[in-house]
Amino acid sequence: MSEVEPIQFSPRLRAGAAITAAAVPDYLDSTIYFDRRELAEILRVYGRRVAAGEWRDYALDFGRDKAVFSVFRRTSEVPLYRIEKCSKLGRRQGAFSVVAATGLILKRGHDLKRVLAVLERDIRLAAV
Repeated sequence: MSEVEPIQFSPRLRAGAAITAAAVPDYLDSTIYFDRRELAEILRVYGRRVAAGEWRDYALDFGRDKAVFSVFRRTSEVPLYRIEKCSKLGRRQGAFSVVAATGLILKRGHDLKRVLAVLERDIRLAAV
C-alpha cells in the first residue's frame, strides 16, 4: 500500500444486524399480502357461501404488486370472483376490489367489509 492510495473504511455490522438481514429473504420485503384481519373477513364471507353450497374451493396468490383471493365453484374451473388487494391504488380508488370472472370490477374501495358486501347480497324472490 502506498501513501497515495486512500484508505477506505467500511462500517462494521453488528452480529444481530447481519443475522436479521440474512434471515429475511429479499422476495418477502416487497410482497403484498392479506393481514390477519383482512383474511378473517374474506373467510367469513367464503364460509357462508360454502355452507350454502355455492362455492367449493379457493386459491391465494401473493405478488409484488397485488394479493389475490380467488373463489371457485369447482376446482377445475376459472375463478368466479377475485378479491384483490393492490397497494398502489390504496390512496386513490381503494386498495380492495372484487372482480367477476369476466374481468368486470364489481366494487372497489378502502374498506374491505364494504367491498365484500357485494358478495353477500342475496337474491330474494317476490311473492305474487
